[in-house]
Amino acid sequence: MISWNALPPLTMLRAFEAAARTGGFTAAGRELNVTHAAVAQQVRGLEERLGTRLMRREGRGLALTPDGRRLSERLSTSFEMVRAAVAEIEANAADRPVRVTLTTSFSSFWLMPRIGAFRERNPDVQLLFSPASEVVDLERGDFDLAIRFGSGDWLGLEAEPLVISSHVVVATPGLLERHPVTTPADLMHLPWVQENGTDEWRVWLASHRVEAGPKRDVHHMPGYMALGVLREGQGVGLVARVSVAPDLAEGRLVALFETGDDGRTGYHLVRRPGAMRPSVATFVSWLRQEAGTEASGETGARRPAKN
Repeated sequence: MISWNALPPLTMLRAFEAAARTGGFTAAGRELNVTHAAVAQQVRGLEERLGTRLMRREGRGLALTPDGRRLSERLSTSFEMVRAAVAEIEANAADRPVRVTLTTSFSSFWLMPRIGAFRERNPDVQLLFSPASEVVDLERGDFDLAIRFGSGDWLGLEAEPLVISSHVVVATPGLLERHPVTTPADLMHLPWVQENGTDEWRVWLASHRVEAGPKRDVHHMPGYMALGVLREGQGVGLVARVSVAPDLAEGRLVALFETGDDGRTGYHLVRRPGAMRPSVATFVSWLRQEAGTEASGETGARRPAKN
């Protein structure tokens, strides 16, 4: 086990290794982006720490002493091993796909229609999407990013708004002609369609003081299927407004009730704190640009993201 207290400071070792390899303080300073005086000071400090001369003047240049040559060879070998290890890790990171967990509904209505533009601009960035309703633990899993619906207050994670949106209960005009809805309690008499892994109907009705007793006609399915079933008039459902904005604008669906329009609730980009590897940063930058395009009003059917 390495005891760092027994070793000279790394800045001293780096300065000496660079000076020994390049043959002078000036060249070493250029390589390390410091002055030649700073390199000379570090080398002198190292010699004082070790109690021996490592370099001596020889004409207009520097020559290594036997101790200096021995240390230089070992340092060069060690630094090269470190450089090779870092390069290998960076290469592996560059080859690793950007792994993203997100809901099936967001994937189908927002991301997939746009992703072709990203691939065209960034052909070297591999993407791996995992659409699912289950919330993945980013701290323990191997996903780089998550796109989650909520208010952005996930403990221990960094979250930024991507697409802000309220929730709406929707149904087709045809279904409402046969089964009029005027109060939340009327929804108990209609089939409810919702995404797998959620209990939205019961939670929403309870929040509106409706006793949600036994109800058999609750249909669970992937988000993209739920949207299709709702558009076919097979039931009512609670969805993000942004996911059905074109349907509402064109009259294919009707918004019966709306909730959560607080400027914070919506789809968030979520990740672990810390630096992002380049491919992840590229994808995140593109997502932000797409959300910014919405904010500029260029995609009028969708609600803007607020930062």
